[in-house]
Amino acid sequence: MRVEEYGERNLQLAGWDVHLTTYKLGDQYHCKADNVSPGAALARTTGSTRDEAENAAIARAQELLGRTRRRPV
Repeated sequence: MRVEEYGERNLQLAGWDVHLTTYKLGDQYHCKADNVSPGAALARTTGSTRDEAENAAIARAQELLGRTRRRPV
């Protein structure tokens, strides 16, 4: 199999910078959301469409980052 329709974008969720990587492998779309700063993977999802995979990853990342406390430095 070969990776198709590869794309990356940055967005902000719950006050955090998030990097989304999306690609198509076979007939499934895969999406990975990671925290830009430490580069920790927040969510890895699949879906039959790009939007479905990205929305699932964004929802999971939003949930995790929403529970994370930010402390002033």
